[in-house]
Amino acid sequence: MKENQSRRQFFHRSFFGLMAFKSLDGVPIPGYRKNRPAKPNRIQRYNKLGRTGFKVSDIAFGNPKNEAVLKAALDAGVNYLDTGEEYGNGNSERTIGSVIKDVDRSSIFINTKLRLKNDESKENILDRARKCLERLNTEYIDCLMIHNATDVQILDCEGFHGAARQLKEEGRLRFIGITSHGTTWWKNDETLMTETMEKVCMAAAEDGRFDVFLFIYNYLTKDMGERILKALQEKNIGATLMKVNPVHNYTLLQEEIKEMVERNEELTPRFKQIVKEFQAMVDRAQGFIQKHNLHDPREISRAAFRFVMNHPGVHTVCCQMPNFDEMEHWLFLSGSGFSERDKQALSGYKSSYGQFYCRHACGICEERCPQKIPINTIMRYHHYFDSQKREKEAMVLYSKLSRQWNDGCQDCDGYCEQNCPYQVPIQTLLELAHHRLSLD
Repeated sequence: MKENQSRRQFFHRSFFGLMAFKSLDGVPIPGYRKNRPAKPNRIQRYNKLGRTGFKVSDIAFGNPKNEAVLKAALDAGVNYLDTGEEYGNGNSERTIGSVIKDVDRSSIFINTKLRLKNDESKENILDRARKCLERLNTEYIDCLMIHNATDVQILDCEGFHGAARQLKEEGRLRFIGITSHGTTWWKNDETLMTETMEKVCMAAAEDGRFDVFLFIYNYLTKDMGERILKALQEKNIGATLMKVNPVHNYTLLQEEIKEMVERNEELTPRFKQIVKEFQAMVDRAQGFIQKHNLHDPREISRAAFRFVMNHPGVHTVCCQMPNFDEMEHWLFLSGSGFSERDKQALSGYKSSYGQFYCRHACGICEERCPQKIPINTIMRYHHYFDSQKREKEAMVLYSKLSRQWNDGCQDCDGYCEQNCPYQVPIQTLLELAHHRLSLD
């Protein structure tokens, strides 16, 4: 009983300060209207999307679902719409198609995606692309992407390039591109794909046929992202980003342990150790908050967004806008600069919390895993669950993996952690993900 009480006291002490850093991805942000201009928020900056020549808003609308919100965003100057064939089983494309009928088509850039197999036929891809056109209610698609390119081989898919050439000749397609999350497993796969996001993106840049990329870049994945962005700048390729905010992820650990304690679950030795490390992290965080006078800790999340938006090689950032509050938040950030205060805040955050963020699409630890656990994919689904509030979808996706955390991780010596250059407690994060994503 005393042990449970002490744990509850620990969470009570740390909860208030930590919750201030809650994710911006799916939750309205109180206080963001402070010091906002009197006029309604609008897009303040447009960037040329590489060799496409199209000037895109620095904020893009990712996966539109609400027609009223999409219309308001377009009215406010958002002109890059990112969707995909499988988003809501085509409903995201239908949402766009319903709204753009009253919009000057030449004023917006629509990007959609098809998930492909290496041997996908040209005829099948043409059929799927034409169905995208029907759902989008448009005569042409600005960019058609290979959705989540997981290996270099898919870049040479004959069916895709053949279909793209024909669609361009017909005036139904302008550009092609790729998106990548790094290694990915599917339901019936028995072999882990070991090619990282960086390897795929660098190969696609060198290939020369792809005009626009969508990939992961944020303050804590700078090394990998910087190399990709440099390659894209040299080739004049459009750079669009996703998963740009790493700030919220430590709350996964804090909330899950708290819930386990409240359920009187027996904590494993690994969890007990992580609680000690977590307390030290809380103490460090309070120090830098006080040092930099961060009375509103949400400043750090906003700084993370401003960091990517102000990179000269970044053209637009894909943002989820499920409601008007979230849309207003993104519009408020458009055109804002990256200050020395932002830099200090992110530096302090990295030193205090960075250890607990699993770098999306890094892939370093996966190839060392003797159990062949799809670490990158599991952590991506966990990101969907927590930060994007796509709980049901994340759980279904996790259930379809051919291997999960419980397939050998419990008694493992931790090769993933031993080989992580960022000292991320990945075994514990995988265990947390399993607790949240398991259907049983």
